[in-house]
Amino acid sequence: MPATHQQPSPRKLYCVLSARSLPYARFAFRSLFAHSLEAVDLTLVTDDEDDKAAIVAALAGLALRGDQRWRVVSKRDADARAAAVYARHPLLRAFREGHPCWRKITDPPLFAADGEEMIILDPDLYFPNRFTFEPTPDAGLALMWQRPSCLLPHDVVMAAYAAAVPLAHHVDIGVAQLRNRLDLGWLEQLIGTLGGASLPRKMHIEAIVWAALAMRMGGGYLDARRWSCWRNAQWKRLAAKAGIPGATILAAEDFAGMKCFHGGGVAKWWIPDRVAAEAFAPPRTIGEVSALSPFVPLVRDAYLATQRWKDVARRMGYYRLLAAGA
Repeated sequence: MPATHQQPSPRKLYCVLSARSLPYARFAFRSLFAHSLEAVDLTLVTDDEDDKAAIVAALAGLALRGDQRWRVVSKRDADARAAAVYARHPLLRAFREGHPCWRKITDPPLFAADGEEMIILDPDLYFPNRFTFEPTPDAGLALMWQRPSCLLPHDVVMAAYAAAVPLAHHVDIGVAQLRNRLDLGWLEQLIGTLGGASLPRKMHIEAIVWAALAMRMGGGYLDARRWSCWRNAQWKRLAAKAGIPGATILAAEDFAGMKCFHGGGVAKWWIPDRVAAEAFAPPRTIGEVSALSPFVPLVRDAYLATQRWKDVARRMGYYRLLAAGA
């Protein structure tokens, strides 16, 4: 019997976004499809039908290989699935109706089979080189690493500590890799602990949930050199304040060593300028697998020490002085 060649399964990707993200998100998707060495299947989850139509129109001209697919679904497309999947979890159903970013947690499981891979992407990414995604853990969670902690609002973080919920430090949520095996009962309880239906509609609460999931599920950080998170360091703020173009400031990033760049904050608006200036080097191939580093807990005393420093900086006017983008 002749041998049969089995095509590898496509990597299952998800991105929750608004059509307002398209000025930079289109570069994320263009670079993803141009540089992925693997078959990919991307599901884009958006808000209303107008957003869906705008995203479909924006992506219609993308050049795809035969092993690349994408589709766009609206919140309405997902609502019936959510009613069934979260039928016994009223706080998770309410959580979906909060800040749109929170649906990065609740909506990919609506479209993934049990145990199936979910690689959840932010729309403010850029893939400068030909690359492969890292293996998604069979059990556990993989997240990007960043130097500071972006867990806020403070009251919600303190609610987690008051309930002895462990939180991971250095969590960046530009990329999250896991399998569709979430413990919905535990997640429902976590949302209740953090504030339930009265949670303030702040996007960063998503990071608190991921930080708690990291410590609950295990796993680790993606290699920070390969999966790089923008850090708006003081010298970058000063450079922007002095009028240096953002595309020039980005030249300090080691794009040659990256699989993925998460341009959180102001940096996502500079990527289109850098592309237009043809300032990215020709892509190289980075196909090797990078190991995960274990999650580091963010203990309460360390978190509070950072908050005290931020309070001092705020009183001294640091944030007003360097308000050149965050």
